[in-house]
Amino acid sequence: MTNTTVEIARDYYNSEGADRFYAQVWGGEDIHIGLYQGEEDPIFDASHRTVEKMASLVQLDKDSTVLDIGAGYGGSARYLAKTVGCQVTCLNLSEVQNKRNRLLNQEQKLTQLIQVIDGSFEDIPAGDSSYDLVWSQDAILHSGDRQKVMQEVHRVLKSGGEFIFTDIMQQGDCPSGVLKPVLNRIHLETLGSLPFYRQAMTDLGLIEIQFLDFSDQLVNHYSHVLSEVNKRYKEVITSCGQEYIDQMKVGLQYWIDAGKQGYLQWGILHFRKP
Repeated sequence: MTNTTVEIARDYYNSEGADRFYAQVWGGEDIHIGLYQGEEDPIFDASHRTVEKMASLVQLDKDSTVLDIGAGYGGSARYLAKTVGCQVTCLNLSEVQNKRNRLLNQEQKLTQLIQVIDGSFEDIPAGDSSYDLVWSQDAILHSGDRQKVMQEVHRVLKSGGEFIFTDIMQQGDCPSGVLKPVLNRIHLETLGSLPFYRQAMTDLGLIEIQFLDFSDQLVNHYSHVLSEVNKRYKEVITSCGQEYIDQMKVGLQYWIDAGKQGYLQWGILHFRKP
């Protein structure tokens, strides 16, 4: 199941329609949920605000080593490299996204600080105790074996290292079956949950620092994306294809409906390895 799930995610993010959509609608830097301050907030600005918020919660300096798992286009890595000057490794399964990531790093003269690796976070190509910080944004949901991802994160973290991430989760008391439309759209059987991640971290010996619940922003975000698609419909169907965009609109509405019904949770999870 794990390999199938990884291949499905890789094929999707490598597709021309997906690459053009995330580059044009999200802005080509980030592919994750944003923190909105108002109805008119651009998706790009809100997404960047999430990166800023997460970065404000961790202690980094120029000697720190960071691993971003499921790094997408590498926007978070570039932010950390620019603001802190630390070394960041981007691990991501989409070769298409990684190509754009490397190009943007070159354009912004950050190649000396950012390494981009093709690979899966279920099998991190790094030695034990390699990183001061593992970072991830809305990527672990695509795993078919999230327990393995947690084990890999624990393995590559140094003693005293931190793990900070966001993920789209189902509420711990979510009724069985209600998320089927959402899950079918992303070819998954389940989503993680806050109780799952807390238990997985406890079992591995990691200590919870904090959880910041921003579940309301999930509905805000997907509503903004759907509004942007509708507003620019003719433009995006020309570049991404009508079938892709029409399917995307259906999927976005599923996320919005499930969020409004209280079945989904989203926020920043932060743990430390003793």
